[in-house]
Amino acid sequence: MTGPAEPVRLNAWVRGRVQGVGFRWWTRSRALELGLVGSASNLADGRVEVVAEGPREACERLLALLRGGDTPGRVDVVVERWSQVRGDFGGFVER
Repeated sequence: MTGPAEPVRLNAWVRGRVQGVGFRWWTRSRALELGLVGSASNLADGRVEVVAEGPREACERLLALLRGGDTPGRVDVVVERWSQVRGDFGGFVER
C-alpha cells in the first residue's frame, strides 16, 4: 500500500478521438502543472499512451483529468496500470 506522496508510475492507454486534436500537448501541460515526469505517445492503433511518474496523488489527479471530459477530442475509455517508478524520465515529452 502506498501513501499519497509515495512515488508511483502510471501507464494509461486512452482510446477515442485523441490523435491530431492536441491531446498529447494538453496532457503534457496538465502533467507539468502537477509536477509529473513522463510521456504522451501516439500508438499505431489510434490510442495515446500516457506514462507518468511522481507522487501517487498527482498521478491520480492526472488520471481523473484524462477521464474528466474536458480533454481535446473525445475520450471513450482509459485503461490504467500502476507500477513502481523506474526513474527514466527527466521531464514530460510528447512522442
